[in-house]
Amino acid sequence: MPITRTLISTLLCTAALSPMAALAATFPKEPVRIVVPFPAGGGIDIMARALSAELSPLWGQPVIVENVAGANSIIGAERVANASADGYTLMMTNPGTVVGNRFIYKQLPYDPDKSFTPITVVARSGQFIIANSATPFGNLQELVAAAKRSPGAISFSTPGNGSQEQLLMATLAHREGIELLDVPYKGIAPALTAVTGNAVQLTATSPSLAAPLIKQGRLKALAIAAERRSTSFPDVPTTAEAGMPYARSVIWYGLFGVAGTPEAVLQKIHNDVTRIVQRPDFIAKHMTSKELEPVANTSQDFAKFIRGEVAATADMVKAAGLQPE
Repeated sequence: MPITRTLISTLLCTAALSPMAALAATFPKEPVRIVVPFPAGGGIDIMARALSAELSPLWGQPVIVENVAGANSIIGAERVANASADGYTLMMTNPGTVVGNRFIYKQLPYDPDKSFTPITVVARSGQFIIANSATPFGNLQELVAAAKRSPGAISFSTPGNGSQEQLLMATLAHREGIELLDVPYKGIAPALTAVTGNAVQLTATSPSLAAPLIKQGRLKALAIAAERRSTSFPDVPTTAEAGMPYARSVIWYGLFGVAGTPEAVLQKIHNDVTRIVQRPDFIAKHMTSKELEPVANTSQDFAKFIRGEVAATADMVKAAGLQPE
């Protein structure tokens, strides 16, 4: 009898799990969208397109990158939050969407903690603080001195309110007692164009986006807000070396599903994406040259990481004196 009961129990468990396993095995049956809540041309968009090019043949279905920009990623995030929880709508975004926006806006049309399920961090990188090549300052100390001589005369661009770039620059200004003019744009690509064209003097961005413009002599890096120096630009000091250890900012590209998506589907997406991200050829082509570090962590570790980011960002918001709109 015990054997019979055990056999029946096993069969029942197998039957219960089979639909989930079958769901994952047949996913996807139709095109998959990766919503990037920023304009085309930024680092997230470039990485999303690199992934889609790998996933499409692997899944035998088109994987389409859709740029839904506006309101510091809120428009795109809302669209994803309201999408069907079936795995066919994903989102690749940066910390602003699920971390920074909660501190900048009193109300959001999505819940940064409950509307999405973290899948994995694809890549991360420290950020350069960069200036137009025509500016008279060549490092952070000289920037601070220039800003103290002419309060409010030096401006910086950001991808929008609540972005890591804005928090980094606002925290630096607050801690150093200087006045910098904040000029938000709709995404990192136009923010970078603004500093390249000298419409503003400063911005913060990933080395992958800044590197070509630095090499062309159009921009210069004042510091990198990371633990260690850039391998491609070893002469650029860290913010800690410049005497500003509080000015730390790591940009990451994270993949999310809609909350409520079946676990088996999310696990399949996670497994396939992380295998791609960890391939040496993918790393060499899409990360190493762009100063990006592959991560490919678990969903659980990603969720824990976000909670840590929220706590750290709360401190930065307080230091910067920012108030929600």
